[in-house]
Amino acid sequence: MGFIWALDVALLRRQRATAAAAAGEGAEPPREPALVEFSRSFFPVVLAVLLIRSFLYEPFRIPSSSMMPTLRVGDFIFVSKFSYGLRLPVLNTEILALGRPQRGDVTVFRLPSDPGTNYIKRVVGTPGDVVSMRNKQLMINGEPVPLEFTGEALEVECGGFWFDARVAYETLGGDRHMVFLGEQRDRASPFLDRPVPQGQYLVMGDNRDCSRDGRIIGYIPAENLVGRAVRIWMNWDAEAGGPLWHRIGDRIE
Repeated sequence: MGFIWALDVALLRRQRATAAAAAGEGAEPPREPALVEFSRSFFPVVLAVLLIRSFLYEPFRIPSSSMMPTLRVGDFIFVSKFSYGLRLPVLNTEILALGRPQRGDVTVFRLPSDPGTNYIKRVVGTPGDVVSMRNKQLMINGEPVPLEFTGEALEVECGGFWFDARVAYETLGGDRHMVFLGEQRDRASPFLDRPVPQGQYLVMGDNRDCSRDGRIIGYIPAENLVGRAVRIWMNWDAEAGGPLWHRIGDRIE
C-alpha cells in the first residue's frame, strides 16, 4: 500500500500531468486510479497502527486459566511495549532503555524454546534473587512474601480437570493481587532455590497449581520480553455467551 502511494508520487502522478498537458486546455484531467486513491487514504492509518503495535501497545488474548483470577480466558489485554525499552521490530535490537521488569509485573514474553509462542505470567524473581516455595508461600531471598488467605475455596478448571483451590492475597513488589493455591505439594523445580542469572527473570502464574511457568520452562532472558500487561480492553466469555462488561477497562495488577 505504501509502495503504491510512493510509486504514484514518484512516477505515475508525473505521467498523468504530462498526459493532461498534451491533451490541451479544456480536456478532462486524467483521474487518479482507484488503487492509488485507496492507498493514499488508508496507508497513514495502517502506518500508525503498525507504529503503535511495534513501539507502544499491542493487543493480546488470554488463552488459558494459568493467570486466574487476575486474568481469565476471554480477556483481551493491552501490553505496553515500551515499559522494558524500545526495540526494533523483527531484529529485536534495543534502541532505548526505558525500564526493567519489577517483581509483581504481569508480563508477556516469547517462550525461550519456541520464540513464536507468547506466554503471560507474573515476575517473581529478578536477576540475583533466590526464589523458593514453602507450603505454597513464595520466599524471596529467604524472606516470605506476604500471603493472606481469605478462607474462601473454589473449584478451579485446569486443562479440562477441576481441583479445589484456596483463594489468597499475595503482596509482591508493593502491589496486592489474588492467587489460587491448590492442595498439591509444592512443585519441585531445578530453577528454584538458586540465584536467578543476570539478564534473566523467573515468572509464575497466579493459578499456581495450573501454570506451565518458570518452574518448568526456566528463566526468561530479557530479550524475550514483549512488554508489561496494563489493562483489559475487552472480554468475551464463551460460556456466558457474551462479554463480561465489568472486566472491560480493568487495570492489570
